[in-house]
Amino acid sequence: MHLSCFHSLRLDSVLIGIPIVPSCGSLHQIATICLVLNPVRNYTSPSESRGYLLAHTNGGLNQMRAGICDMVAIAHIINATLVVPKLDKKSYWQDSSNFSDVFDEDHFINALANDVKVIKKLPNEIGSSMKAVKYFKSWSGMDYYQEEIASMWADYKVIRAAKTDSRLANNNLPPDIQKLRCRACYEALRFAPQIEAMGKLLVDRMRSNGPYISLHLRYEKDMLAFSGCTHDLSPAEANELKTIRDANDNWKVKDIDPMEQRSKGFCPLTPKEAAIFLCALGYPSNTPIYVAAGEIYGGDSHMGVLQSRYPMLMRKENLASSEELEPFTNHLSQLAALDYIVSVESDVFIPTYSGNMARAVEGHRRFLGHRRTISPDRKALVRLFDKIEQGKLKEGKYLSDHVIESHRNRYVFLSIIITYNTQKRHQ
Repeated sequence: MHLSCFHSLRLDSVLIGIPIVPSCGSLHQIATICLVLNPVRNYTSPSESRGYLLAHTNGGLNQMRAGICDMVAIAHIINATLVVPKLDKKSYWQDSSNFSDVFDEDHFINALANDVKVIKKLPNEIGSSMKAVKYFKSWSGMDYYQEEIASMWADYKVIRAAKTDSRLANNNLPPDIQKLRCRACYEALRFAPQIEAMGKLLVDRMRSNGPYISLHLRYEKDMLAFSGCTHDLSPAEANELKTIRDANDNWKVKDIDPMEQRSKGFCPLTPKEAAIFLCALGYPSNTPIYVAAGEIYGGDSHMGVLQSRYPMLMRKENLASSEELEPFTNHLSQLAALDYIVSVESDVFIPTYSGNMARAVEGHRRFLGHRRTISPDRKALVRLFDKIEQGKLKEGKYLSDHVIESHRNRYVFLSIIITYNTQKRHQ
């Protein structure tokens, strides 16, 4: 699903997918987006289960989502009955949501009936002596699961995966395993009805203003603390982020050079940089923009330039009343699911950082009809932004031509929104 690393469609009788460019490095989620999901003729449905697979997911919404897809595929490989996965409640997000609060549990079970047997809870008669906790090796292939993991059935009735992220390799897997991941991700993992209904309402309210952009503005406290990015922040803000990073035992890298991170393109665009980027691409000031994000670090102090250039900046909090959003309040995974729905349905999706949500949304949009996404070339843009700050470059035609040309293979056709807004101004 790291689709900035994918290009062109491969068409054949077995699979219509998006092949991997080997030089792109490690991928964090599903590697091939299958546009034809039906299994091939020799696909085998699950035979009698050999045991039960428990999965405790970790991370935010989209990291958990990718992990669940891996667990579905692994359950099929080792011929296990999958128990509905437990969601992460202990990490940074501290979200108490259960699987059924975020996803449609019954639909998940029924949608996978021909692939994997899924049950809601472990049978009571299973004793603790029959259980094993296993840390599956990251990026493992079929042989690892068919041999090392499947051999555990000789001694245990239940295998619990201690972590779910990146447990399955992206490459060199049979097409049917990739297709199964696709079915799990885009057909089985449907959001819970109350989330789907609220998401549709937000989409309808955005569409009332015409075609819209969804801007995944990953300028949140956890992201900045994890990445060590401090550009445009005060010394006090930078120190606060370092304190958060040092206190989180799950984040192994503590000493980070923020200037080096930014120069290599490893930092999310700031709200100000996002505004410059949108202007350079040619989006007029009356373009409706949905900000898909949690709480922006620093609030209005960092959002001023973006808000002034694009007054039609919307968030779920000003599209819906506090009463409408109340059922989702204090549940960050459910709020993230609302952003996911609005982003998938947007006319243009622009992630300011290539994290889990950016990859998941871009993959889903391609699955629904090869909807492209504008993926900012952050490493190239940083050099331009620095020249603007130093007074060596001004915004205008030269900058716009340069940005558009350098993103020619990275952006979606722009005229849908630009034409609409041009017509609107002349009415």
